[in-house]
Amino acid sequence: MENYCGKRLDGRYEIREIIGVGGMAVVYKAYDNIDDRIVAVKILKEEFLANEEFRRRFKNESKAIAVLSHPNIVKVYDVSFGDRLQYIVMEYVEGITLKEYIEQQKVINWKEAVHFVSQILLALQHAHDKGIVHRDIKPQNIMLLQDGTIKVTDFGIARFSRGDTRTMTEDAIGSVHYISPEQARGELTDDKADIYSVGVVMYEMLTGQLPFQSDNAVSIAIMQLQQEAKPPREINPEIPLGLEQITMRAMQKNPNNRYHSAAEMMLDIDEFKRNPSIKFNYNYFVDNEPTKFVDDTTKTIPNAVKQQVAKPDEAQPAPAEEEEEEKEPNKTMPIIFGVIAGVIVIIAIFVGVLLFKNGQKVTVPNFVGLNYNDEIMSNSEYTDNFKFETQSVFSTDVEAGKVIKQTPDADSKVRKGKTIKLEIAYNDQSIQISGIMGLSVSEAEAKLKQSGFQVKTIVSYNKSATPGVVYEIYPSEGSYAEKGSLVTIYVSTDENPNSKSVTQVVGYSKDIAIELLKADGFKVKVTDSDSAEAAGTVVDQSPKGGEAADNGAEVTIYVSTGTPSESTAKITIDLPQTVNSASGTVKVYLGSEAYQTYNDVLLAGGTKTVEVKGKGSTTFTVKINDQTVMTGNIDFTKTPADLSNISKTPYVEKYSVPNVVGMSVSEAVKTLEKAGFTNVAVFDKNNNKISSGTVIEQLPNHDNNTYSKDQKITLTAE
Repeated sequence: MENYCGKRLDGRYEIREIIGVGGMAVVYKAYDNIDDRIVAVKILKEEFLANEEFRRRFKNESKAIAVLSHPNIVKVYDVSFGDRLQYIVMEYVEGITLKEYIEQQKVINWKEAVHFVSQILLALQHAHDKGIVHRDIKPQNIMLLQDGTIKVTDFGIARFSRGDTRTMTEDAIGSVHYISPEQARGELTDDKADIYSVGVVMYEMLTGQLPFQSDNAVSIAIMQLQQEAKPPREINPEIPLGLEQITMRAMQKNPNNRYHSAAEMMLDIDEFKRNPSIKFNYNYFVDNEPTKFVDDTTKTIPNAVKQQVAKPDEAQPAPAEEEEEEKEPNKTMPIIFGVIAGVIVIIAIFVGVLLFKNGQKVTVPNFVGLNYNDEIMSNSEYTDNFKFETQSVFSTDVEAGKVIKQTPDADSKVRKGKTIKLEIAYNDQSIQISGIMGLSVSEAEAKLKQSGFQVKTIVSYNKSATPGVVYEIYPSEGSYAEKGSLVTIYVSTDENPNSKSVTQVVGYSKDIAIELLKADGFKVKVTDSDSAEAAGTVVDQSPKGGEAADNGAEVTIYVSTGTPSESTAKITIDLPQTVNSASGTVKVYLGSEAYQTYNDVLLAGGTKTVEVKGKGSTTFTVKINDQTVMTGNIDFTKTPADLSNISKTPYVEKYSVPNVVGMSVSEAVKTLEKAGFTNVAVFDKNNNKISSGTVIEQLPNHDNNTYSKDQKITLTAE
């Protein structure tokens, strides 16, 4: 894998550092010197450039992202599809993956989980509206920014749903823990496959564990097909019933029993956010009834709206396999159903447009008098709809931490995502939390206690933070808290509880190496590597043996093909003995390409040995003063490289012809013989041989060319 750090792509993107490595590409942080911004550059790995399938998948990703424009989806700025380099330039997102956050928190608070899922669904609805199904939704492909914003990434196996939506190979693509049952079977996949994956992500956030777990990917795939997940509330009783119901509906095995769109799932989540004690009356086994809501107060949501928007996909044709299995009671019913379905779709579209338009603006609540940390930032309804900008204002009348003033005012209508400016009270009893981030545990605890706070320290593994240093604090840095209140600091440890030492397998055969690594809980990726070692022998691995890696992480082993990538040959050249031991130029060619040139070589007999390196098999040619003196074949697949079919041609020394025009014939002949030319003929203008007179013309002329000793020199005299 070539490292592009320090290089500039197309004279524009200055590559600075690697920020991620995936199965088929490497992601770099780079500087765009034209638009003056930091970007992420995703470069297809060299080993996949010749693979049409990977090139197609890489182009699919760029096409998919290029048609998307949404705040919860990474932006694409530029693409390049050259024969030697393919890359995508994207928005640079500074944050961690949702997977890393789940591993840090173990179990995510349900309010926070709802906040994250809402953003994922908004991103997916946008993609689905553009005809794109992601097909690999998992926490590893979701970035979490510091302000809580979600960005969906990696559309590498996305497909336009208007085209063929079968899986690309017999193996289900994407992480097996999150794929839908239809993906696991290799069947048609549509928007509802993404809904299933969102359900699994939600399940993992709420419970801290995956619904199906096994050491074997095939076993997990079978579980996805055959087993029902344990209800989340059996694992975490603090999960509200309504949220468990939403999660389990998204994870229904039968796609028809799931939410039919991200928008439909968002409707239920919005209902839940308005009333967390709500209960949903889902029926998965008869007639797919429209969604109905029943809460503790028996308040009923108007059924008409639910019927209009609950299942817009019901009007879509069923897959061919299902149509063959179904037997209609008569020929009239399909026509009636078709007419009804058409009417429902029209109504659903109309209602959807109204909901969309009305949903663009939200009413600003009255934040004055609320505690910023405890009542505003912990409320997902507020954080989903607004962004907040705060300013601390001294006050003796208002309790520290509460809002004194807000802009815009309460009951104003603003667009969703609008920034609300809040003035937060502080007084003699409140103290600003500052200068804590980046301190050691002891320093942070001492400083906070000295300021009058109680301190709780939580130590957890965070690979993005320096061990022993505070990487997060609550209440947040810069805010005010009442003296004597509790401040929680989060400190990183370098002891990853999920890591283990990677087995050293270099030198083992491929099969044994795979068994050893799998026995230790690692996944294995096999890559061929040209090497002189015996074919099938592991010559390298990544991570290296003895290095730490997460339990279940992927280890790449490089297996010898038995053919060296490069070897060396020594060519011995016979040097000619020239008059006065003149100097000359020796050139070596591999195939038709010049390999090396040696100037000022003394041509006084003897030999000269040159060393050449190369790959595969080719021919070689040696020239002295542009005369071919040696040819042959080189087989670089052997070590050392093998020379064969060698042919040598004697070197012919050549001389310059002196200028004899104007000399007498006898003087001219003597001059030429002295220069080495003995084959001289003299003629008059009538082409008669003569032996006297003055030379008026010669052929060859005196020029920069050189000739062999037996070159015929013709003189014309009068």
